[in-house]
Amino acid sequence: MVVALILAGGVGSRLGADRPKQFLEILGKPILAYTAEIYQNYSGVDAIEIVCHKSWKDYLDEMVQRYQLTKVKWIADGGETFQESVVNGIQNLNGKIDQKDIVMIHYGVSPFTSDAILDDAIKVCRKNNMSVSCTPCYQLMGSNEEGQVSKNWVDRDAMMQIACPQSFRYGYLLDIYERAEKEGILEKTEPHTTSLMYALGDTIYQSYGNQVNLKITTKEDLDIFEGYVLMKQKKLLPQGK
Repeated sequence: MVVALILAGGVGSRLGADRPKQFLEILGKPILAYTAEIYQNYSGVDAIEIVCHKSWKDYLDEMVQRYQLTKVKWIADGGETFQESVVNGIQNLNGKIDQKDIVMIHYGVSPFTSDAILDDAIKVCRKNNMSVSCTPCYQLMGSNEEGQVSKNWVDRDAMMQIACPQSFRYGYLLDIYERAEKEGILEKTEPHTTSLMYALGDTIYQSYGNQVNLKITTKEDLDIFEGYVLMKQKKLLPQGK
């Protein structure tokens, strides 16, 4: 069984909107609905769990019905931090899925992910118990001193950009969080599961990613996504002779 665990518990304060950014509407549709549809329409995923901001669970219920997101089987409460939200999500799956099943952690505001990314994420995870969608750093990179100057060149080929999904065998995912709690680093290590893996000394296995697979963070990203949606809609329209 493969389960998508979609994180929608954040407040998205950097956008300065009147609602969490996952519920902002692009062309009349919430970003979170676009993200959930990635997994709804992907045959390789069996079920979806959404970890939702507590104040928006009624809105989420309505959204699930409106967009016929039939794979959404479970809704869990979001936490104050990324790690709390993941812990809530994986604990809510206890007794519902098997230790060998795959859990694909996905940001609610990452609606660009393609089937090719999901295909490779699952393939690599089945072989190595986990995988993370990664992309080479294509831009030139330099150090950042106090947000004002750059004094050192950074070898971009020695770096990679980490995106989602971050996929795990369920038993291994539980083990990561159990070890992190025992070592007292769970509350100190943000913002991602991979951050805990680095702190624990675990190996991260890379799966396919590309530059399109963005996480919406800024107002400019919203414009990019609107253009992306319009482009996809245009491709689906019948072409005139």
